Amino acid sequence: MPCVSIEMKNLLLGLTLFGLTLLTVHVNGIMEFDEMEWFTNINGTKVFQTESDVYSEAKFPMVGLTLIQSAAAKGAVCLDGSLPGYHFHRGSGSGANNWLVNLEGGGWCDTIRNCVYRKTSRRGSSKYMEKNIPFTGILSDQAADNPDFYNWNRVKVRYCDGGSFSGDSENKAAQLQFRGKKIWLAAMEDLMAKGMRQAKQALLSGCSAGGLAAILRCDDFGNMFPPSTKVKCLSDAGFFLDAIDVSGGRSLRRLYAGVVKLQNLETKLSKECLNRLNPTSCFFPQNLINQIKTPLFILNTAYDSWQIQESLAPKTADPSGSWHDCRLDYTKCNTTQIQFLQGFRTRMVNLIKGFAKPSKNGVFLNSCFAHCQTERYDTWYSKNSPAVNNKGIAVAVGDWYFERGGAKLIDCAYPCDKTCHNLVFRG
Repeated sequence: MPCVSIEMKNLLLGLTLFGLTLLTVHVNGIMEFDEMEWFTNINGTKVFQTESDVYSEAKFPMVGLTLIQSAAAKGAVCLDGSLPGYHFHRGSGSGANNWLVNLEGGGWCDTIRNCVYRKTSRRGSSKYMEKNIPFTGILSDQAADNPDFYNWNRVKVRYCDGGSFSGDSENKAAQLQFRGKKIWLAAMEDLMAKGMRQAKQALLSGCSAGGLAAILRCDDFGNMFPPSTKVKCLSDAGFFLDAIDVSGGRSLRRLYAGVVKLQNLETKLSKECLNRLNPTSCFFPQNLINQIKTPLFILNTAYDSWQIQESLAPKTADPSGSWHDCRLDYTKCNTTQIQFLQGFRTRMVNLIKGFAKPSKNGVFLNSCFAHCQTERYDTWYSKNSPAVNNKGIAVAVGDWYFERGGAKLIDCAYPCDKTCHNLVFRG
């Protein structure tokens, strides 16, 4: 990542302070969103921040890492064999018996090389995980920032398996453990023992690869509780489409095929889906969402920044570099490129419409160039949070969960939405 002078950091930081976001880091050619330095374009204003500056200025609760000591005996370990973990902030008052479980995101590894590299980072080993992280957005403990869930038991389960909490295999030669499904189960068993078994209300959420995991594990989560417990799932920026890229290929399909093959997911995915489609197709949410029995809310941007960069217009599909400027800054897209992106949005809307028909499901699809909106306090619940039909994200999710009505919101096409917090990336 390019160096930025301390003077420039302070100057740019002084412009304004918005919430923690997820940005891109290239790992062996695959972009992951990460809590690193970022540019964001909010209502036309570009702002710079760093992870440490956000944490120090914004007084969010810092929540400690708990390693799951019983996990090793169950074979529930990270890529490198280390113990998995989670961060847990206990609820209080009216929320003491309610639980929000958030699954961390962070891309995938689709080759031995990528996974070996990944196990030397916090995405593959608890040895490198932060000991304390801030709880912001939907994880905040402040009623003013998170009115519906602030006093619930809130948990962030760390992601260290590279396969969206789905695998249960290993590669002995490369010393890699693909135990995402076992990590999921070990975490849930540990939380059940800490009181989640008595939950009156429960919500499983996740962003990006964690948003995909929230879909993959949604019914598993629902089946853990008695019928008397209100259980629902929320996928934030996890609706990854099996889309054609700018070269006519399918970049994300190739990535997912690698993950499925490497982690031997052929028999671990939805049996109902596998009866109809091949395993790689059954890793795509569009082929799963209509068969999920547990109520599910899909929150996504119609012009998802990660999907534009890594699925629609990745460098491998754009050898001439004609998409370079557009993929980093939507304001630099030409008319033809915008038309291509509008086609992507149309496909996403069409897939979402069928899912949205059952009353139990909810949708918030806004026309922003962003990725992940529940874990940032500026996009989750603030005066200028993104909105569709004058309803912000946190309000829409709360209305859906508590059945207050009006939780099926699909935005008009770009450039109609002036409430967006659009991410702009550096090359």
